[in-house]
Amino acid sequence: MVSKNQIKLITSLQQKKYRFANQLFFAEGIKVIQELLESNFELNHLYTTQNDFEEVLNEKKTIISANDLKKMSALAAPNTCLALFKIPAEKKMKESGLILALDAIRDPGNLGTILRLCDWFGIEQLVCSKDAVDIYNPKVIQATMGSIARVNVNYIDLVSFIEQTKLAVFGTFMDGKNIYKAILPQEGIIIMGNEANGISSEIEKLIQNKLTILRFGNLQQTESLNVATATAIVLSEFRRG
Repeated sequence: MVSKNQIKLITSLQQKKYRFANQLFFAEGIKVIQELLESNFELNHLYTTQNDFEEVLNEKKTIISANDLKKMSALAAPNTCLALFKIPAEKKMKESGLILALDAIRDPGNLGTILRLCDWFGIEQLVCSKDAVDIYNPKVIQATMGSIARVNVNYIDLVSFIEQTKLAVFGTFMDGKNIYKAILPQEGIIIMGNEANGISSEIEKLIQNKLTILRFGNLQQTESLNVATATAIVLSEFRRG
């Protein structure tokens, strides 16, 4: 059985202020939960409609009805399980190798997808401006498909960080250098901008290396790429060298 108070707590975690107050977030679905269980994230409690996750101690697992799961789920079509995890202390930022920096990314799906891309392309450090969407937003967690367990994420003052770094700084712009012809290093900071406004003017002034992803369509009418799609292309080119 799950109590009304437990359901109320879980649903409240869809809001950042309650995640912060309780230092908890939740994940849904067998794959995402399994990835987090096998990582350094600490399980608070698991709720499941099936008798699965045998590795989880009984005192940390509750079998619930599909109806109760629907009440606590953030998904339109709930899976079979939901787990609460403790929000860990932020790890020290790694200022080496390729670092991806996100300037005011607001869409949870984009952030989750970008974090998966970091995992795929071996980007160990992701930094976000303080006004970016919260990494522990349920929609972000869902979109990461477990990659949150393998990428270090820090929220920082991006302007101050770029001003003091000794690494080369790259950013994507419509009038930049053709990324397919650029010589790209295996160390540096790659800035990706906001979905609607791109990279802010304040940060643009600090970027020495401007890149662009060429449009090949005959009409040349597409204004921009989705930021997650653009990130995939940029990371692929950097890894290709």
